[in-house]
Amino acid sequence: MKRIDIHMHVLLFELPRWSERFGHGGFVHLEPSGPCRARMVRDDSTVFQEIESNVWDPKLRLSESEAAQVAVQVLSTVPVLFSYGAKPEAAVDIARFLNDHLASLCASHPRQFVGLGTLPMQDPELAIRELERCVGELGLAGVQIGTHVGPWNLDAREIFPVLARASELRAAVFVHPWDMLAPERMKKYWLPWLVGMPAETALAICSVIFGGVLERLPDLRIAFAHGGGSFPFTLGRIQHGFEARTDLCATDNPVPPEAYVKRIYVDSLVHDRRALRLLLDVFGADRIALGSDYPFPLGEQRPGALIESMQLDPATVERIFVGTALEWLGKTRQELAL
Repeated sequence: MKRIDIHMHVLLFELPRWSERFGHGGFVHLEPSGPCRARMVRDDSTVFQEIESNVWDPKLRLSESEAAQVAVQVLSTVPVLFSYGAKPEAAVDIARFLNDHLASLCASHPRQFVGLGTLPMQDPELAIRELERCVGELGLAGVQIGTHVGPWNLDAREIFPVLARASELRAAVFVHPWDMLAPERMKKYWLPWLVGMPAETALAICSVIFGGVLERLPDLRIAFAHGGGSFPFTLGRIQHGFEARTDLCATDNPVPPEAYVKRIYVDSLVHDRRALRLLLDVFGADRIALGSDYPFPLGEQRPGALIESMQLDPATVERIFVGTALEWLGKTRQELAL
């Protein structure tokens, strides 16, 4: 069965040395490390990630996706390139560079590639301008943002105008964890990725719920990576806490958290049948879209394999593989290679 994968990352191999251009650090560049391989290297020379050419080679990624029956790839940058800690004028240049590359990929394969741009979120006014350019000029379907922007969670008043403009533009918003909390306590065992990412995503979902963002923006099409992180498992505790201590939890929004589970989307990347069953119970198939985190090792190596192993009814599988993504993206089958 053909499928849309909403969680696939892409890079341009020729990344500029932005630290040299902007006069401050905090950036990543690529260094060749072997045939069809490269290292993502921070300015302090530490290696962030070893990657292969399927991150930047469109022909290879199309070939691999075809073998996995992924007909449509929803492309977004690698979150380490968000650059929210950079000076705003640097961040907007980086975003424009990445978004122009993304738009060129989508233009070259308009039925196979759908793009989600990146924004200089540390400057909301600049972020709105780039959001408008992404959707209006570049033809991207939406944007990918982080679970927080420095000290701002997604309920911050600074971020709200960006989300409001995305809602007005009918732009899809994909929230990906990054810059995980408590790094001083997660220096070993790859814990930022194993524990920090799920916690970051749950924090982001709670922020848009308790902060009233979803209440004020009923048309916002927002999706969260990695099955919503730890949120589905802790929803019962979150709901109970809301009822037990409304004085603490309902300060900005009196609507119970459970009222919003049908208002957000999540991808299917949970790695475990029991977790996917819980995801289906909490959100329903009409809010779950296939997402693989291609081409990174913590992703699903064959997109959709877990779903296929579940012996779900054909309508449910079709919804997760295609229908939910089309709805979230605001696309039709006729526009894409389906």
